[in-house]
Amino acid sequence: MKGFGFASIAAAALSGALFATSVSAADLPPIVIKVQPLIFILGSVVQSIVREEEDLVRHGSHFFYENGTEFFIRGVAYQQDVSSNGTTSTDGSFTDPLADAAGCRRDVPLLKELGTNVIRVYAINASLDHSVCMGLLQDAGIYLIQDLSNPSSSINRNSPAWNTELFASYAGVVDALANYTNVLGFFAGNEVSNEVNNTNASAFVKAAVRDMKAYIKTKNYRTIGVGYATNDDAAIRINLAHYFNCGNASEAIDFWGYNIYSWCGDSSYTLSGYDQRTLEFANYSVPAFFAEYGCNTVQPRKFTEVQAIYGKNMTEVWSGGIVYMYFQEANDYGLVSLSGSTASKLPDFTALKSQLALATPSSTASSAYAVTNTVAQACPATGTAWAAASALPPIANSDVCTCMVSSLSCVANSGLTGNQTATLFSTVCGLDTKACAGINANGTSGVYGAYSMCSASQQLSFAFDQYYKNQNKASTACAFGGNAKIQSGSTSSSCSGLIAQAGTAGTGTVTSVPTGAAASGSSSSSTSTKKSAAGAVTVPRFNSGLLQLGAYVLVAGMAGAGMILL
Repeated sequence: MKGFGFASIAAAALSGALFATSVSAADLPPIVIKVQPLIFILGSVVQSIVREEEDLVRHGSHFFYENGTEFFIRGVAYQQDVSSNGTTSTDGSFTDPLADAAGCRRDVPLLKELGTNVIRVYAINASLDHSVCMGLLQDAGIYLIQDLSNPSSSINRNSPAWNTELFASYAGVVDALANYTNVLGFFAGNEVSNEVNNTNASAFVKAAVRDMKAYIKTKNYRTIGVGYATNDDAAIRINLAHYFNCGNASEAIDFWGYNIYSWCGDSSYTLSGYDQRTLEFANYSVPAFFAEYGCNTVQPRKFTEVQAIYGKNMTEVWSGGIVYMYFQEANDYGLVSLSGSTASKLPDFTALKSQLALATPSSTASSAYAVTNTVAQACPATGTAWAAASALPPIANSDVCTCMVSSLSCVANSGLTGNQTATLFSTVCGLDTKACAGINANGTSGVYGAYSMCSASQQLSFAFDQYYKNQNKASTACAFGGNAKIQSGSTSSSCSGLIAQAGTAGTGTVTSVPTGAAASGSSSSSTSTKKSAAGAVTVPRFNSGLLQLGAYVLVAGMAGAGMILL
């Protein structure tokens, strides 16, 4: 993405269904999403807006309407000044475009004029009302692919984690949008791993995919796909695509988004590398499409790649694409410019409109489509070219964390600052490496403590308690400069199974269904701001008994500090 914001943490502490047995794509039923039909007629795009929605079926590596007509995404990225590409912002202010009713009334007719049937939005405030914009989009036959992350609540490529705070934030976005039938799907990450040396972060993103898919199912929402959007990095693009597609279907992406800017000006199918990318995805088992495209090194943009994307060489493999981007900003990718409340068409708008009108996709009726690419890709091996293990971080189940803290005898005081917490982690883990085994998370080795997805304060309490018990509960072993205290730990009947699965050292695997209920947060305007409690702080991390230095990035949530563990 070329140029990200904060969705409020509308908390959902329920993590959803658990690990499933291995199944292949061939074993899965067609997946249905509610959309309205779009019909290509005589070389021009005609929006067919109907009263009754027709189901869209995700079958094999293609999308189809229920009537058997193939569906192609003709999308536009729609959000101002937002970046969601694997970094964590300390100032996550942004405007939620789907809560801006006036903006949607201005822009939806222009999006419809373009021939758009999908928009991609990078961040929303889950506590706000999106009904006006979603209704306008639906009336125009336009559907939504929504990113779940935001700049201050996302998986950071430099210090990756998947934890209960992030789960709550992502689940809040799902809750806010799942009942709108023109939601096509969600992205669990955007360009998080962008170099070989940070591919370990992909393990945490894939855990987010797994948990969000399970959450949607557990909440009994209609079937909505969860995917990932990647950048076009030659060193890792194939491994990335294979990694997110491999393994159990319950953990794998439902669709793949590719951010690609290799076609510039009057390029060609071969010069742009589109031919090679198409070959690479020829046997991919889920739908793939361009999640961003539209190189701007030659201006005004001609969008001649549109004819290739919807042409006979690509439509057997790709399901269309999303142009970056609607709003003109400093990066100069806009289709329209804003002056006050007025949107003015730029030359790129006219060029894209013309190219989309000429696009006549070479489609296959579902009745004639034989699914041959039923086998998922093999997971890449870890080594010099890839650093993410097939084993994923634990399910982000807040029930596990709550039960764990209740069972402890020695816990951290409440109200500790980020810097205090980091210093105390350094102290306790330095004194006893075994005390921190249950909170360790290593995306490369695939070794994760059962409590590595808990909050910073919960993890610190676990480490304190482990040290205290390893010291035979000596009176001085639960002091830590007055930052710890003794409590009467107890384990309820509903918690006993979770604690037993985690194990006394916290190194087990919890597979039980969580029982926690959802909570919610709020924000008063469409512009949300969230700042970290403290900057990045260095604390010890332990792996295979060796002391290593890592980083906890402590982020303030709506009701306490969250932690991102390297």
